[in-house]
This record gives sequence, structure tokens and C-alpha cells, in this order.
Amino acid sequence: MNERSLVLLKPDAVQRAITGQIISRFERAGLKIVAMKMVWIDKKFASIHYPEHLIPIVGKKTLADWDDMGIKTKKTAEELGVEIMEDLMNFTTEAPILAMVLEGIHAVSQIRKMVGHTSPHKAKPGTIRGDFTTISMGFATQRRFGGRNLVHASGTIEEAKKEIDLWFKSEEVHDYKTVHEPHVR
Repeated sequence: MNERSLVLLKPDAVQRAITGQIISRFERAGLKIVAMKMVWIDKKFASIHYPEHLIPIVGKKTLADWDDMGIKTKKTAEELGVEIMEDLMNFTTEAPILAMVLEGIHAVSQIRKMVGHTSPHKAKPGTIRGDFTTISMGFATQRRFGGRNLVHASGTIEEAKKEIDLWFKSEEVHDYKTVHEPHVR
């Protein structure tokens, strides 16, 4: 039940100077920071984190988003996915990212709930995306500026393990006890 998850505060969170507010939400929820660093990634690293197999997935999500908004297109999910990934590569490399490993009970699912829906206009109030941004991924794609949705959070325990290994060396991830742990273990 005790899990670790990768959380990235994307360039928009860093540029808007709201990283502290976001981090404090995770800490108040009982999640422990076991690794953290600020990095400015290049497109090669971004393409490893966001691999090509995501192209049709993000394309389908955006087509659904556009359909909800009444936006018509003749583009396929694949064509749209290629454009989105290009925009995402540009966006994730335009400023530093604050990368963290958070640990806690059911951390992966807890963090995903806290972050909110990937398309911020669908994120519920009280979630990070719901409280700090209202843009839709469809709007972002139309404007070609790479879906600014503040946060990346691992989707599964397996994904978290792979992502943590990509972003952090083992010696950068720390084990320690907080004063709160005796109350939840």
C-alpha cells in the first residue's frame, strides 16, 4: 500500500510561481517528498518520457475533447496526436521542470485524484488543475501551445517505477521517517 509516484511540476507551474502552493497540497495530504530537483530537459529526454506510442492516445483524447466543444476536424487521431506531441515537446522544454518523487499510502491513485482531469476544464474544483487553470487540451491544441496543465503524475504503480528510474538516480531518492508516519502505519 505504501507507494512512490513521480510528479512533475511542468514549465507552466514553474513560470507562474505556484510550485510551492502545489507542493504544500501534497504535503498536507500526508505525502512525503523523497526526491526533488529542478531540471531543464531537452527534446530527446522529453521524447523518452512521452514516447511515440502515446500519439494515438492523445489524439483520441483531443478528438473527444473537440467533439465535446463542438469543434469539427478532418484530422485523424494519429495526425492530431503527432501535432500534440510536437507541441508537448516544445512546451516541456521551454522552461525548467520541478521533478519529485512522492511517497505515501496509495500514493499513485491519491495523487491522480488530487491533480484532477488531464484536460483542466474538466477538472473538478478542489483539484490542482481545477483550482489553478481552466484551459482545455482542445483549445491548447488549436492554439498550438502544448496543453499547459501544470502537473504530470504517474498513472500506475508500474509507470511510476519506470518514470522514477528515468528521472532520478537511486542515490537521489531518500528513505526517512516523518513525525506523522507512526499515525498511519
